Amino acid sequence: MSSTATQTAFPATVGAALSHRGPKPKHLTAGRVGLYVFLGLSAAFFLLPLYIMVVTSLKTMDEVRLANIFAWPGSVNLDAWIAAWSTACTGLDCNGIQVGFFNSVKILIPSVVLSIALGSVTGYALSLWRVRGANLLFAVLLLGAFIPYQVFVYPLVRIFSVLGIYGSLPGIVFVHVIFGLPIMTLLFRNYYSGLPVELFKAARVDGAGFWQIFAHVLLPMSTPILIVATILQVTGIWNDFILGLVFAGRDNLPMTVQLNNIVNSGQGEKLYNVNMAATILTATVPLLVYFLSGRWFVRGIAAGSVKG
Repeated sequence: MSSTATQTAFPATVGAALSHRGPKPKHLTAGRVGLYVFLGLSAAFFLLPLYIMVVTSLKTMDEVRLANIFAWPGSVNLDAWIAAWSTACTGLDCNGIQVGFFNSVKILIPSVVLSIALGSVTGYALSLWRVRGANLLFAVLLLGAFIPYQVFVYPLVRIFSVLGIYGSLPGIVFVHVIFGLPIMTLLFRNYYSGLPVELFKAARVDGAGFWQIFAHVLLPMSTPILIVATILQVTGIWNDFILGLVFAGRDNLPMTVQLNNIVNSGQGEKLYNVNMAATILTATVPLLVYFLSGRWFVRGIAAGSVKG
């Protein structure tokens, strides 16, 4: 059966199977009620902190001092959001968290592109070309994925200082690429190992080389795993604090470091509404990534697990 016929028949098969599952129960059973209660409590557990953060960020400090954290603000006030973005103090500078946002973007884009590019090529080479020592190299990379990166911080500081890139934008990008390479290689290696090897052999017979096979055969089939890799790297790099604090330098501090400076500032009154607004702004990018591409993430993980 051709792939087109298979894809056409699959939804019909699933629909037929679903149609024969029997009628839905007319009455709620104890098990179903317990399930709904459990799901409701689980949702409340995760959404309640977010609700408190949102309503606090929309209050004035006079309302915050009333200590009724669950109450909706009497009137929606966006002053805290404006202050968090443009005027909150992150140390000696009071330019808000916007500086950290643009620093994070400058760090994020090259780090994600380079780590995925290198990981995909390395995974492709280890899965299909079977070079000498490939298994040993893969074991070393896999080991690197599970060693805490705090172990490498001081040696990398010394090495980067000698190379003259410590505290610079290329330095922090290089660090993220180094620590992202093991898991990226693992993802792409497992994914490519599950693809039909006949495609690779046919391309070799037709005279295609290493890069031609990668660009014209494998990449068109790599959309699910590319999306998974992008989500993992975007959220991991954007949420990073330690590496950005140590390696980015004063002029390139990411948004998470700037948020820490705002929240832990000891000057004057503690502005909880501004702190909450700054926290939500910092978390916006990972949340949007998950909301907009969550279903692709599940598909890619499922494809990698089946084909790995």
